[in-house]
Amino acid sequence: MARGKNMVQGGRGTGKFGAPGGKPADTRGTLLRVLSYLGQERRQIYVVGVLVVVGIVCSLLGSYMLRPIINNYILPGDVSGLLKMLALLGVVYLVGTLCTFIQSRLMNRIGQRTVTRLRIDLFTKMDRLPVRYFDTHEYGDLMSRYTNDMDMVSDTLTDSLADILSSVLTLAGTLVIMFYISPLLTLTVLVMVPVMYFSASFIVRRSRRYFGAQQSALGNLNGYIEEMMSGQKVIKVFGHEKEVEAGFDGINDDLNGKSEHAQFYSGMMMPLMQSVNTLNYVVVTIVGGLLAISRGLDVGGLASFLQYSRQFGRPINDLASLYNTIQAAIAGAERIFQVIDEEPEPADTHKAARFDRVKGEVEMRDVNFEYDPGKLILKGISLHAGPGCKIALVGETGAGKTTIMNLLPRFYDILSGEIEIDGRPLSEIERASLRRSMAIVLQETHLFTGTVRDNIRFGRLEATDEEVVGAAKLTAAHSFIRRLPKGYDTLLENDGANLSQGQRQLLNIARAAVANPSILLLDEATSNIDTRSELLIQRGLDKLMEGRTSLIIAHRLSTIRNAHQILVLENGRIIERGSHEQLLAAKGKYAALYHQQFE
Repeated sequence: MARGKNMVQGGRGTGKFGAPGGKPADTRGTLLRVLSYLGQERRQIYVVGVLVVVGIVCSLLGSYMLRPIINNYILPGDVSGLLKMLALLGVVYLVGTLCTFIQSRLMNRIGQRTVTRLRIDLFTKMDRLPVRYFDTHEYGDLMSRYTNDMDMVSDTLTDSLADILSSVLTLAGTLVIMFYISPLLTLTVLVMVPVMYFSASFIVRRSRRYFGAQQSALGNLNGYIEEMMSGQKVIKVFGHEKEVEAGFDGINDDLNGKSEHAQFYSGMMMPLMQSVNTLNYVVVTIVGGLLAISRGLDVGGLASFLQYSRQFGRPINDLASLYNTIQAAIAGAERIFQVIDEEPEPADTHKAARFDRVKGEVEMRDVNFEYDPGKLILKGISLHAGPGCKIALVGETGAGKTTIMNLLPRFYDILSGEIEIDGRPLSEIERASLRRSMAIVLQETHLFTGTVRDNIRFGRLEATDEEVVGAAKLTAAHSFIRRLPKGYDTLLENDGANLSQGQRQLLNIARAAVANPSILLLDEATSNIDTRSELLIQRGLDKLMEGRTSLIIAHRLSTIRNAHQILVLENGRIIERGSHEQLLAAKGKYAALYHQQFE
């Protein structure tokens, strides 16, 4: 299956590498979903709310205390009373500071727990997605959702949520006290609110679009880097460093352009609000001075009001600044929810039953299959393999051999026809028990971080150490494992980078052996192994396949001479079938392929 081809095609609403583009499609819905995750921390959020309110009351009270301090103690010259009031003012601000500190610690805990649950849901969903999803989405873009997007949501929940509540309450409390001190001066302040609103909305409308595009472009860049890093040997051997760098520059420039737009509008918000706030402060100062002269406004009240006028602008500035941060977080959250909302692998039907005792009889009748609508990959495939039968699939690249392997464990569902195991249709077998009855060795090897022993035991987690060693001996892996620094306890990292390609494949075959399957699927299992090891493995595989139904894809036709039946595929159809001797005698496609390998 050509992963690269499907990857470029992407899915609905995707750009290159399958990354979504544009602004968040449902800002309100995404925000509500994030808040629903916060709902599980309801009690602690209530505590945070109380602490925020107490902190705001202390802040507002501290500013209002300037009025009696100036009027009753500074102007009359009451030093003793002034010191007492200053001490009381210090206590008020200390309580407010402690509330802010505790609130910050609690919000950090709430934010991290919430993101942990979100991360668990994302990983759990990825574990349940069908193989088709991973064949059509770039790994780097998926990783970007785990890292960049998740970090954006985490930072917003941890740092911004309490700030939003604090800013809203501060704004409301400040407005009430300002009206109490001087309604006329308050109206003067409110004249500038429409200016602030329209300025902020102008910036927000533009920044919203660019923050979503920025997150998508970042996913594109991560996808490209991941692909180029995994393909470094190919890049170097063909000397395409310059072309790869040019491709990177193009994607990086795209990210740079979208980031510049997003950060430009984000950066405009604060200085614009500060300029409007400063202008407002100047106007209030002039009008307040005139009222103090002509209307008898007390000096302490004017001083307090000026303090509140500054506080009035600050929460508006904070909210405007936080809006940009929230937009970026919503864009990231939406990309996370896009994965969580993907359709999982279809559930087993009510007819599906557990399948523990599998004999291994495999039958395909007139099977048709397509990856993309209207493009048949398999056309009328029929085959039968009795228990213990060895079937070999032969054909040129793209003939449909690997696709047949993908259909048996139901990585994909067929378009029409029927596939049966022991006379039972695949749709009537639980996927989990179906896959437990099979072991697959792919052409592409994959080893997990862990010891050699753990990687072999991955085929059957309850396998004993003796069974692990037995599987390694059976598949000729034991001899090289003994020579490793710590033998079976040697730690493998980075997909077994400290092993040769052949050694990695030997471990994959040992993993299949320890699974003790009824059906064995080998997709070019010996393609990366030297001739000497191949002979050893072939003897081991022959023992492994005794009594087991085996389907083998092999380009080295010499390895399938003893197959009970060989099927030759071309353009998704079976054009020849028979034993090795029968097909050679027929002098058809198989004979031509066989003789080409020895010319």
